Amino acid sequence: MTARMKNPAMVLPDAMKGINTIYKGIHQGGLAAELLEIVALRASQINGCSACVTSHLGTGRNAGVSDDKLFAVAAWRESAEFTEAERAALALTEVVTRLADKSGDGVPDEIWDAVADQYDENQLAALVLNISLTNFFNRINTTIKEPAGAHWG
Repeated sequence: MTARMKNPAMVLPDAMKGINTIYKGIHQGGLAAELLEIVALRASQINGCSACVTSHLGTGRNAGVSDDKLFAVAAWRESAEFTEAERAALALTEVVTRLADKSGDGVPDEIWDAVADQYDENQLAALVLNISLTNFFNRINTTIKEPAGAHWG
């Protein structure tokens, strides 16, 4: 499979500068790299972004996520691999990623309250930005048909 075009974030010089600034902010939020990766993997699975799924499997391993945990992300509710805090983050990831499937509150109070019980404001900010940025890239990559295994930068 060949992409329809070069990744738009790489085409426009200033676009990647802004994205890198957001990534820098996310990594200042105090969340473990492991959590950032499993959240990004779950959003990418939901969105069917093969390029991002493949990427987050590799970066997840590099962040110290075990293969068993990576394989269980799609079925996190039924897996003993995840902590209560990770489950709250994954639940938030799913509702934020599936906003179009909701009527009423996009993020129900019970999901927000569960995640807010686990993370402080800086961590919540990093989590929301990480989920959002992952969805941003999922939409770009599925639009241009970025193939799995693509490398950026």
